[in-house]
Amino acid sequence: MSHQNPDGDGPRRDDGEPAAPLVRPPSTAVRDWPLDLGLLRTFLAVHRARSLTTAARVLGISQPTVTAQVRALEQQLGRQLFERLPRGVAPTSVADELAGRIAGPLDALAEVADRGRRGLEAPPEPVHLAGPAEMLSVRALPVLAPLAARGIPLRITTGLAEGLLEGLHGGRFDLVLSAVRPRGRTLAAVPLMDEEFVLVTTPGHAAGIGPLTCKDPGPLSEVPLVAYAEDLPILRRYWRHVFRTRLTARPAVVVPDLRGVLAAVVAGAGATVLPRYLCEAELASGALVELLTPEDPPINTGFLVARAGAPSRPPVEAVRERLIEAARSW
Repeated sequence: MSHQNPDGDGPRRDDGEPAAPLVRPPSTAVRDWPLDLGLLRTFLAVHRARSLTTAARVLGISQPTVTAQVRALEQQLGRQLFERLPRGVAPTSVADELAGRIAGPLDALAEVADRGRRGLEAPPEPVHLAGPAEMLSVRALPVLAPLAARGIPLRITTGLAEGLLEGLHGGRFDLVLSAVRPRGRTLAAVPLMDEEFVLVTTPGHAAGIGPLTCKDPGPLSEVPLVAYAEDLPILRRYWRHVFRTRLTARPAVVVPDLRGVLAAVVAGAGATVLPRYLCEAELASGALVELLTPEDPPINTGFLVARAGAPSRPPVEAVRERLIEAARSW
């Protein structure tokens, strides 16, 4: 349902977002003047909030003004920056790239501009945390939940290490949990936790496998394997590290989330390799058993990564300190 906006900004839905795409056909003229910092500030607020209405509230201006400024920037760039969703907006790849270039400099300018202002009651900027879905869900979010009661908003993004580290470098995130240590000096990494990988299955499957040693993975040849990717990256690493051989089997089940892999194996789909922290409750209850206990199991170090030299923000520091403190018991 939509109705005509009295400000002349076109049809509008009840949630305040535009009922039509923001962008109009771009001008063919080449932009030959500097981009307005005010437009960039508005754009960044929309990009972070994923909503014109929320961005207007954060900036303290009207929603039609935010819409007009985003459209003006789109016209200057000749590119579409956002796509309309049923609720809110979604950034295009052009918007993600632009946000990555301007977020750091604009945040630094905002910190200088706001220094010394008294009585400033602007809503706190969210802390953008990214990492593997499993580690965030099982480890990070339970210990970060109390921060919400302290007024620290969190925005969580899941994904693979390479893409998330690129996003951190570009300013999309404040902190990233990564299983890969970043190279170079632009990103600073702190070792957070070591995750041990274990070969597990149900007691029923284990009973039919027979004796298994680090010298011979042969008894596993007929066991269905469950993996989170078609090329079995964690399983292949386990085979190479423990059995000193190359795994050539195809997975029976592929689930792109280790929590789904765990659920499938508990239900009897076969065997897999998982981080111990993810399946320790199932091992303790007997729902799963460890098929092998090598003296030197595969270990992967998780890092907490931030941009080197990024402006310090108390909410980001609170999240960082909370994760480092909690990781001592992980």
